[in-house]
Parts: sequence; C-alpha cells; structure tokens
Amino acid sequence: MAAVQEMARLQRVLFELEREFLRTATTLIYRVGEPELKYLLCQHVWESAGHARFLRERGREMAGFGNGEDVRPEIRRLFTEAILPEDADVALAGFYGAIKPALLHAYRHYLSATHHLADWPSRKLVEEFIGDEERHAREIVAFQKDSPAAAEWTQHLGAIIAAGGGLLGERTRIPLPTDFIWLSDRRTYRHPETCKRGRYPTCSSVFSYDADETPIVRPWLVDPATDARVIRIMVYVWLMMEMDAVDYLATVFLDTPNAPFDLHHDLARHLWDESRHSAFGYRQLPKLGVDLTTVEHSLDLYNILVQMPPHERYAMMTMEFEAGSFPTKALVMDRIRELNDFEADTLLAFDRNDEQNHVRYGHRWLPEMMALFGETRPVEEFVKATQAHFKTMAERFGGRTPHGLPAERRLTGNKIKALVGIA
Repeated sequence: MAAVQEMARLQRVLFELEREFLRTATTLIYRVGEPELKYLLCQHVWESAGHARFLRERGREMAGFGNGEDVRPEIRRLFTEAILPEDADVALAGFYGAIKPALLHAYRHYLSATHHLADWPSRKLVEEFIGDEERHAREIVAFQKDSPAAAEWTQHLGAIIAAGGGLLGERTRIPLPTDFIWLSDRRTYRHPETCKRGRYPTCSSVFSYDADETPIVRPWLVDPATDARVIRIMVYVWLMMEMDAVDYLATVFLDTPNAPFDLHHDLARHLWDESRHSAFGYRQLPKLGVDLTTVEHSLDLYNILVQMPPHERYAMMTMEFEAGSFPTKALVMDRIRELNDFEADTLLAFDRNDEQNHVRYGHRWLPEMMALFGETRPVEEFVKATQAHFKTMAERFGGRTPHGLPAERRLTGNKIKALVGIA
C-alpha cells in the first residue's frame, strides 16, 4: 500500500494548500479597488474551493489521507505571512507570483509521480486543476503591477517555499538566508477600516428617500406609478452595490480558521454569487446609458460590519439583509417583466434563486459559526440581539463617507428619470 499512501499524502497536502488559499486570498478582495479584479478573485477562490472539495473526496477513498481537516502549521504559517503586506498590489504579487506558481508545479509533480492507470481518478482531477491554474495565471496578468516592492515580496515568499523544498517537498531544499525575517513575527493582520473601490467615487449609501440625493429612491421601488425603465436602472445599481456583500463577506474566512471546510466551501460559493450579482449591474448599466464614473459606491455596510465579530456579520447578511430583501425584489421582478427585457428577467431570476440559497446557508451554518465563538443563545434570540447591535454600530461607524461627487455630477433618482426620457 506504500504507493497509495504516498499519493494520498500528496493529495492531503494539496487539499490543505487549497484550503488555506481559500481562507487567505479572500483578504485581497476588499483591499483591491478594481471591480473586475474583485470579481476575478472571487471566481478563483470559488474554483479553489472546488479543488479542495474534490481532493478531499478522492483522498478519503485512499488509505493514508486521514479523516480530519486540520492544516499543518508550516502551511498555515506560509499563508499567514502572505497576507501581511499593507499594499494590496504587493500582496497580490506574492499570491500570484510565488504561491500559485508553486501550486501549479506541485500539481504537475503529482502527475509525474503517480501511475497513469492505477491512479486514473486522481489524475483526471489534477489535470483539470492544472488547466484552472494555468488559466488563473493568464487571467491575473492584466491586474498585476510591477514594482520593486512586489518583486521583493515575491522573492520573500519564494524563499519560504524553497526552504520547504517546494509545496510538496518535491524539490531540493534551500535553507532560508541567515538574515531572513518573518514579517509575521513582527506584526499581525488586521482588516482595514474601510474597503477600496479603485477609481470609482464613494458615499455612505446609495439608498435614500431623496431623488436628488441618491440613485435608489426607496419609495419608487414599490410605487406602481414608477416607470419600469426607472426601476430597471435602480435595481441594476442595487445589484452592482452587492459589491458591499462581496467585501464584508470576504472578511469572514480569515476570522474563522477553525471552521469546518464545508462551511468555507459554501461561503466561497456565496461570495462568488454576490460577485456575479454585482457584475450584473456593473456590466448592464453602461448598456442603458449610465456612465459608471457617475455612480457612487456605498461603503457603510463594510465600515459597520467590520467592527462586529464574524458570526454577527454573517447573521446580518443572511438573516437580515438577504432574507429581508425578498418582498421588494419580488415586486421589482414583476415590474421589470413589463419591459419584455429577457436579459433583465434572467439576471433577476438568478439573483433571487441565489439569495434563497444564501438564506439556506445561513440556517445551516450560522449555528455552527455561533458555536465557534462560544455563542450559546438560541439563534432567533442571537439574531435579534445582533440586529440591535448593528443599529448601535451604525450610529458610530455609519454615515462617515461623504459624497465623492457633487450633486450635479452624481447619478440620482431624478437623473435616472431624465435618462429614460421622463421630464
């Protein structure tokens, strides 16, 4: 059984590597600004979660993989180090310039080390993962920024990987330089107080009751007299602002290091769904004549929720924001159908379907997340207390982001009416 056990050992390490990538690469998402990069990172994280899941399922069929899901300390230390640069572009360079190439090499080593027929099921998985990793490397190129700091950090992480003989121990070990300093010995990671949105203007919220203040006017969404074309643009702005959910949900992974892998797997799916929803609006609004540089990005939810513990962030997301959105979104969907806009109907239908799944995730995982933090109250009682806590935190940390654009330049409800030809 030695050959089986050796391949199971390698699969176990690969599982742990993908799991840690999932837990830590998510810290890049709210630190980078470009929406398309955020979307791409969410996609890569989701695909990494799939790799880890299939490795675990296949590994458990083989003697020597083990039943637990713990990550060995040397792997966790590498990824803990990788997140520490304060410059998000430098951190991105480390993940994609050092860790991801080493992971690709590890997968290729697995193919060279195993038997083409005896281990056929594992090989087919690994071949698929290699294709994903090669594509990830191509996709990220457009967003990488060369700098001396990025090159230095990539070399720093590369030295750690080389000291271990590669991620699988498949290479000759090269000792760390005698003057090597672990950044993680000097500082610990903290989520930034606010998230980044790159070149786009920001504000506290895109929702209000004032048609000269924000693009989404709450009463208009449910008023039968509102023109459906206005509602379509407002709901696309709402969808684009699901970037809020992308940013604050991404913080939960790092803060739950002892969570079951299946919890992180479903969080990764949730994250990817939210990024797709945001992309619905980001890519559709220009088709309707909206200049995206006039649409402010709201930051309140991240700014408030990052001050709350992760199980409270998750409770607000699933049991308050998403569960509470269904009645309004149902009315919106009915109004959009008046336009005979098949694409809008399709996007909203998938958004609704995904959100229902997310609430199911909340019912499944919130109790387990609560247990991780020693929370013993019944779920319903905890959710009510969290809602009250959110209101308190909103008073302290909400409303701090001024309009990034003057009223005459930013998209508002009344400008949406003018855009669709309503005086």
